[in-house]
Amino acid sequence: MPNYLVHPTQTVGGTIRVPGDKSISHRSLMLGGIAEGVTEVRGFLESEDCLATMAAMRALGVRVERTGPQEVHVYGNGLKGLRAAGHALDMGNSGTAMRLMTGLLSGQPFDSELIGDSSLMRRPMERVAKPLRLMGAQIETLEGKPPVRIKGGASLQGIRYELPVASAQVKSAILLAGLQAAGETIVVEPAVTRDHTERMLQSFGCELSAAQGEVKLKPPARLEACSLDVPGDFSSSAFFLVAGSIAQGNGLTISGVGVNPTRTGLLDILALMGADLRVVNHRTAGAEPVADIEVRPARLKGIHVPEHLVPLAIDEFPVLFIAAACAEGETLVTGAEELRVKESDRIAVMAEGLQAMGVECEVLRDGIRIQGRTSPHVFSGGTVHSHGDHRIAMSFAVASLRAAQPIEIIDVANVATSFPDFPGVARAAGLNVELK
Repeated sequence: MPNYLVHPTQTVGGTIRVPGDKSISHRSLMLGGIAEGVTEVRGFLESEDCLATMAAMRALGVRVERTGPQEVHVYGNGLKGLRAAGHALDMGNSGTAMRLMTGLLSGQPFDSELIGDSSLMRRPMERVAKPLRLMGAQIETLEGKPPVRIKGGASLQGIRYELPVASAQVKSAILLAGLQAAGETIVVEPAVTRDHTERMLQSFGCELSAAQGEVKLKPPARLEACSLDVPGDFSSSAFFLVAGSIAQGNGLTISGVGVNPTRTGLLDILALMGADLRVVNHRTAGAEPVADIEVRPARLKGIHVPEHLVPLAIDEFPVLFIAAACAEGETLVTGAEELRVKESDRIAVMAEGLQAMGVECEVLRDGIRIQGRTSPHVFSGGTVHSHGDHRIAMSFAVASLRAAQPIEIIDVANVATSFPDFPGVARAAGLNVELK
């Protein structure tokens, strides 16, 4: 079991670049596989999660070639060109991949089974299966969890579905199923969620509209292959946005980051806390907005995080809790039940680690209350367990910037699912991360 030993440092600086966006990389393989023609993907994230999706698409008969560093060509088979894998498709640690693939496969003429690692096999899948069944899909789960078994040959019908909880994964699964359904598919969101699927579908020529919380899709006769540039992953940049805020130094720049407004809730939350952030050099990568983000040290203050920002920062909360511990006063997070069903119960696991290093916090049903400290050494140091959750592991590495003693982080293997060279990039920024 690999661990991190992170020695305290106080300064970060320079310019770094984070790897490609995981959500967009997953989707590029799936939509490229059912398009017609060759989809060229640049900036592809070569993480374990995305490589699991690549292996699944290959098993479904799609030719995928890795043509260079972070570059992939997907030779699409068309909307009706996938074939039975003949074995269970292993989606690794990725809930995104499993839920989206459930939608993609729900209207195919062959049976499919989706499995994953021990963490993924504990995650809820009925939130996806329920609306897909309303469309006519025949899907079985095991007490609401994987394996997900999809019976082929279902005749799907477009529906209007109001999401009970804001979820980009459920929305995307329904839209992917809608590609194969008769009639229009409409998804109504209770709050804004990431819209990478909608943007990419339009890049592939699909007729889709989104307005006033409704996403409408008309099933296309075909999808046309296209060229995709994957921006840097905002969720990966989040660790360094917090690092730059709580450390000393002249500031840190993260270049080429995707700044899709449905992903950047953390910027708004940090700004409310008093962070010194500048988003500069705006440009586009295909359908996605990109920019460089400059962050400088700041005296953060605790806040009650507005609940409308929670869905826009759901993956960034573990490292936000580190920022909250370094802020003056109390930070309160509510409306974040979704954190309890990620790779781990991120509220409970983060609270366990924070308390082990001397930070006062209280676990709530749908969030957490953290009492911040402004002393140079907020964290005592010591040993914390990531419980196999990559974002927990990387968040406590950032905590080393305000730690009195080294922090040992147990079980960091899953960092490779989203950020394969995190130690190298972290060292380039000024952290002292040792892989043991």
